[in-house]
Amino acid sequence: MTSTTRETQIVSDPDVPLVRIAREFDAPPEKVYRAHVDPALVVQWMGPREIEMRIDHWDARTGGSYRYLAVGDGEEYGFRGCFHELRPAELIVQTLTFEGDPDGVALEKYRFEDLGGRTRLTTTSLCDSFADRDAFVASGMVDGATAGYEKLDEFLAGGAGGTT
Repeated sequence: MTSTTRETQIVSDPDVPLVRIAREFDAPPEKVYRAHVDPALVVQWMGPREIEMRIDHWDARTGGSYRYLAVGDGEEYGFRGCFHELRPAELIVQTLTFEGDPDGVALEKYRFEDLGGRTRLTTTSLCDSFADRDAFVASGMVDGATAGYEKLDEFLAGGAGGTT
């Protein structure tokens, strides 16, 4: 599966149970990175507009962990994981588990590439199996990432509650 919405490119690898998402932002890597690690900023842009993000726990450091809730239409969905490596404005390596499927764990890498004042963010999510990867894609997580990145564009431009 490959689709493009605005500048968001989403590819499901045919040979490995991996989803790759690439997106460019009109902000330097430091700002895009901070928007991914500062919980006060994360809740302002992550996920679709109709979903409220609530941080339960957020310790964004190498060896730290997190848990957040996506809340909408009277439903709550919990997500948790561990931060394995954080390199400011360069790299985030973390795990992600949807609490509705506690046996499914994705290994995620976020790479922040400096394009001279702009940033190319490439995210890979490696799942346990093709079935888990396909369920991840079918669940709307990929669409949520696309919608969230549209909100992040607005946020970085100062149009959604401030600047980073």
